[in-house]
Amino acid sequence: MEAPWIRIVDLAPHEGQEVTLKGWIYNKRSSGKIHFLQIRDGSGFIQGVMERTAVPEETFQAAKGLWIEASVEVRGTVRRDERAPSGFELSVSDLVVVSNPVEEYPITKKEHGIDFLLDNRHLWLRSHRQQAILKIRDRVILSCRTYLHDRGFLLVDSPILTGSIGEGADGLFELDYFDQGKAYLAQTGQLYLEAAAAAYGRVYCFGPTFRAEKSKTRRHLTEFWMIEPEAAFFDHKDNMALQEDLVCHVVAQVLEHCRPELAFLERDTSLLERIVPPFPHITYDEAVGILQKLGSDIPYGDDFGGDDETLLTQQFEKPVFVECYPKGVKAFYMKQHPEREDLVLCDDLLAPEGYGEIIGGSQREDDLDRLLGRIREQKLPEESYSWYLDQRRFGSFPHSGFGMGIERLVAWICGLQHIREAIPWPRTIYRIHP
Repeated sequence: MEAPWIRIVDLAPHEGQEVTLKGWIYNKRSSGKIHFLQIRDGSGFIQGVMERTAVPEETFQAAKGLWIEASVEVRGTVRRDERAPSGFELSVSDLVVVSNPVEEYPITKKEHGIDFLLDNRHLWLRSHRQQAILKIRDRVILSCRTYLHDRGFLLVDSPILTGSIGEGADGLFELDYFDQGKAYLAQTGQLYLEAAAAAYGRVYCFGPTFRAEKSKTRRHLTEFWMIEPEAAFFDHKDNMALQEDLVCHVVAQVLEHCRPELAFLERDTSLLERIVPPFPHITYDEAVGILQKLGSDIPYGDDFGGDDETLLTQQFEKPVFVECYPKGVKAFYMKQHPEREDLVLCDDLLAPEGYGEIIGGSQREDDLDRLLGRIREQKLPEESYSWYLDQRRFGSFPHSGFGMGIERLVAWICGLQHIREAIPWPRTIYRIHP
């Protein structure tokens, strides 16, 4: 009887049975009478033990000649082994070599420089560490989408090519769009979501966004993925409550489903287990005061840089909301504070442990005259925003939303030193290959 093809992640119900695995050799060690084959198949990792006396000699010799990353079909009996990371081993009875590499795999156990690994990112993705990170990323995205769907948010895809500037003219990737003039790679889907919220009430988009900032920090990419909810009749406080609940939900889901991956990354999960409501709230004014007492030379009225965010978040064990920034450092569409004309109703949610901003949000300006005034103040092209202003001309309503950067969230949850590991193909000011 033919042994069924099973993925490593699904081996548990087949204990004591003979199965077939299809995957790759990621490590191997041998003695004269036994081969220990480390096998991966994309769903997990397992050790296959091949004893010389248990297989034909040609099969044993074929295994001896395997290079790292050879693709194979392996048949064997599933045995429980509590010492193994997967909880099981495979007693190998047969092996078919699908393809053996023509040369030695370039990524070895020795220490490699980051540039070498990024040049070989297409191969580096096969490593156990990168698989752990990307499985957590997958869980983060799935958790976000399920959370929003279950709360009545409709997915609305926003355009990547746009004629409207969402976050200010700095940091735009610009191109000529046939005979239509200039177009830009989207910095955000928000303006389009505001129109969709007028139609469907609660909406969100999820996709790539682009910032042409020449930033070299460990928190910045030129292309990243962002999830952006927008909700009709949500005010500033409703908006922050949604952010808090979403972040707590995502962290809880990762803790529930990705414990092995967090353990492999040596992540201190006790720090993540603290991520429960309520989160602390401070105003921009209070944040500047805290920073200045801690030795920062930030003047009042400036936006926070990475060092300021790091210093601030080190004072808290949970994510912290910083609310109500000066109007001059925030986007034109944010609603004016009802008690102070110099401030807007916005928030940044900063992750603890020095990871900084993971969410930026605001209540949107629903007053036509004020919004038009802000567009003129910032010398933005009014004609490009005529459709956006229609939302205030025809049935204006209070509404709020935010953008959460997936890579920053993943970097914090995984405890990564640099955001470039949180995305399969990182794009920075120095890198567009592979």
